[in-house]
Formats: sequence, structure tokens, C-alpha cells
Amino acid sequence: MTPFDARDPATLRPRLPSPLRPVGDERFARRGVTLLLKRDDLIHPELAGNKWRKLAPNLRAASDAGRDTLLTFGGAYSNHLRATAAAGRLLGFATVGVVRGDELAGRPLNPSLAQCAADGMRLRFMDRATYRRTSDPAVVAAVLDGAGLAPGSVHVVPEGGSNALAVRGCVDLGRELRGAAGTVAVACGTGGTLAGLAAGLGPDQRALGFPVLRGGFLGREIQDLQRAAFGGPAGAWSLDDRFHFGGFARTPPALNAFAEDFEDRHGLPVERLYVAKMLYGLTALAEEGAFPPGSSVAAVVTGPPEPSGPGPFRP
Repeated sequence: MTPFDARDPATLRPRLPSPLRPVGDERFARRGVTLLLKRDDLIHPELAGNKWRKLAPNLRAASDAGRDTLLTFGGAYSNHLRATAAAGRLLGFATVGVVRGDELAGRPLNPSLAQCAADGMRLRFMDRATYRRTSDPAVVAAVLDGAGLAPGSVHVVPEGGSNALAVRGCVDLGRELRGAAGTVAVACGTGGTLAGLAAGLGPDQRALGFPVLRGGFLGREIQDLQRAAFGGPAGAWSLDDRFHFGGFARTPPALNAFAEDFEDRHGLPVERLYVAKMLYGLTALAEEGAFPPGSSVAAVVTGPPEPSGPGPFRP
């Protein structure tokens, strides 16, 4: 059995607290607003952003329990799957990723899944109806049995990495931003980062989430996550669901044009599936006058651009 300290994420020397840097953007400046970027994408080259903050406590829990395999879930473009696979390679955990969509099996892997496989993750594809029931212990038990895994050897992490452990891990993000800005924005997939971020902010701050999926369900999920992590509501937060651009992995020309322009203005590679949508939404809100003159807004850069590799991205 690998000693605990060999599997402690701290051995990877994360850059914490992550840098907070002002950005001179005239679309904000002409409204008297200062834009700050919280560069969580610089925490670690392979476990960047909110994935580090959510995974680290789960990795410690797995090691404490003597479990040597991580089982988790995600879509075909899941940054969480990529981060879990990288964590397994770096810290000596075996990893199994259950991918939503059995129709993907047998096709060329897109760059995200190809990177997962290169990092040693065993990919298993699941039909969408069954995937919607992955919170059911019976479904998880069937996955373990099909993969030949003993339950006692496996630490199960939900889709997006969002559980009570992950939410508590994201509280430090809010604490690092206390007093920095009245509004702190983050893109939201499963809501775990926003749930912890809001809890860590000061009483005069609010967290603003930009869902990247359509459906309007995320508010309930965040409430449930805060209840599991803290016993009830924590911090001030809200959602603006106008900027998902049709749903996850949807990156229409208008969004790509915005991201390319932001890159040209500021020399910052912009991840398209999450970060671009948040920055687009913040820029639109600034132009609507949503932020008072003299205020600051902090945008959490939760991850680096997607990998390039074999196989096309599939819409």
C-alpha cells in the first residue's frame, strides 16, 4: 500500500493562494468598474482551478480510507474526468471514468477523453437513461461489479466532483477573495464551486454563478450541496442563466469571437466551455450597468483551455 504522504495532494506543491490580477478592460472601466481575474488555472499545471479545490479533499479521504481506486462520472468533454485521471497518474490511484452516452463507445476519442486514457483512466460508457440514475447505489454497485472492483477499494466521486467534501474544499477560494471585490463570479457546471465559494466570502460580498448547462435546475442542486456540507444555506449567491449558449459544449461563433477578442486584448488563453461563458456574461452585465461605479468584480478562471489531441470534438 502506498504511504499516505505519497498520495497527499500537497506533495504536488499547488500554487495557493492563486494569483489575483487586475485587468484593464475598457468595457468595465468606462462604467467605473474594475475587473479582477482570480487565476485558479495557475494552481497546478495538470490539476488546475476548481478541479484542484474539489478533488484534493476527496483524494485525502480516499487515502485515509485506504482506497486505491477512484471511480467518477462525466460527459464526453468533462474537465473533471481529465483532472481525476491526471490525479490518479500523479498520485498512484487507479481511475475509472463512467462516460455519459453509450453511443460514444467505439468512436474515436475526442481530445479530452484521449487525455484521460493516456493518463491511465479506464473508460466505461453508459446509456443516458441509466446515467441519470448514477446517484442510485444499485447503479454504482453494478458499475463496480462490471469493472471487477471491490467496493472497499474504491472511492466514488460524483459527476463534476461536487460532494460535501468538494464544497468544503472550495471555501478557501472565497476566503482568498475576502475584501477583494463586491461580486465574485464563477462558471457553474454542477454547482459545487459556487456553493463553497459563497460560504467563504465576507458578509458584504456575493457570489454570482453562470450556469453552462440549460435547464434551470442548478439552484436546487446548490442548496442541496450547501445543506450536505454546512447543514444549511451559507453566504450570498445568485445565478444568471442567460449565457449558457444552448448548453454544455455549445460554443457558437459569437462566443468564440468574444473569447478570441478577450485573448487578443489581455494575452490570456480562454477556456471555451466554462470560462468564456462567464466572461461573456460579466461583460454583458457591465454594459447593462449591473455593477455600481467604483466597484470591483472578480472572475474566477477555473481552468485552462481544452487539450488538443487525436480525434475531433463531437457536438
